[in-house]
Amino acid sequence: MNDENQQAIDALKEVALAGIKEQKSARRWSIFFKLGFLAVGLISLVMLGGLLGNVAQMANPGLAAMASGKGYASMVSVSGTILDGESASANNLIPALRKAFEDKESKGVIIRCNSPGGSPVQSNQVFQEIMRLRDLYPEKPVVAVAEDVCASGGYYIIAAAQDIYTDKSSLVGSIGVRMDSFGFVEIMNKLGVESRQITAGKNKALLDPFKPQQPEDVAYLEKLLENTHSHFIEAVKTGRGDRIDETANPDLFTGLFWSGDQAKDLGLVDGFGSVRSVARDVLKAETIVDFTQQADILERVSKRLGTSLRSRMNELENSFLR
Repeated sequence: MNDENQQAIDALKEVALAGIKEQKSARRWSIFFKLGFLAVGLISLVMLGGLLGNVAQMANPGLAAMASGKGYASMVSVSGTILDGESASANNLIPALRKAFEDKESKGVIIRCNSPGGSPVQSNQVFQEIMRLRDLYPEKPVVAVAEDVCASGGYYIIAAAQDIYTDKSSLVGSIGVRMDSFGFVEIMNKLGVESRQITAGKNKALLDPFKPQQPEDVAYLEKLLENTHSHFIEAVKTGRGDRIDETANPDLFTGLFWSGDQAKDLGLVDGFGSVRSVARDVLKAETIVDFTQQADILERVSKRLGTSLRSRMNELENSFLR
């Protein structure tokens, strides 16, 4: 190869390398500007969220009532499944209830319930806290309003209220405990699959869905559920007192549920009404202030933006490493 050809090849290499460098530089600047716009957008959203919060505070009649010194009803909502990590968990409900009871301007506390139930542990913790707060603030009435559904753990919680109101068509009750599982033994036999589970302790695999159910296991679990059921029944009797009569209706604690008007005949509720009517007619408060712990909108937005930002940062890092 002569010198002229070599020079031409070297020149082509330089041109190619310059093009690659220019592409990398352009890509880096593009990502840099995208990240800059993303940061500006995040700051703008935070500022907008603060502005909207101020507007909402000005528009909220409950907050206006607090500012003017007028009395109002404090409300805490039990919505959805009662489980740890959900909005209707003891960790969320108990702090909200404490704030609602502690508020000196509040004429009383309304526990709004729209829940099919959930964890007996979470429900009992909230029930016990309401009973404690009732003793701590005897001058502050606490009433409950059952909306569409107030069953199982939902009713467990509102049984701690001094009075319970509902709609005639609401579903109320289901004072029972359940445990669900599945069995795959027949399917495994048809597929020719066997379980090779190894345990230390003969009852360690008590709920194994891949083995036949044993009568002694079922008997043990039924006894366990009956024990938890007795805690539920005790709580309801503590909260409702002589307003319920188990002897008059043997099905009261069997897990059945009833419509609101039937529940009133059984003593499970005291009357009919909505959150607004109960606040107005029972607590004599025209305004309702919601103390329920709400999910932070800005936190949700920041999490989404954070995910996007991390993705962009990874893209930027990979670009530099290429």
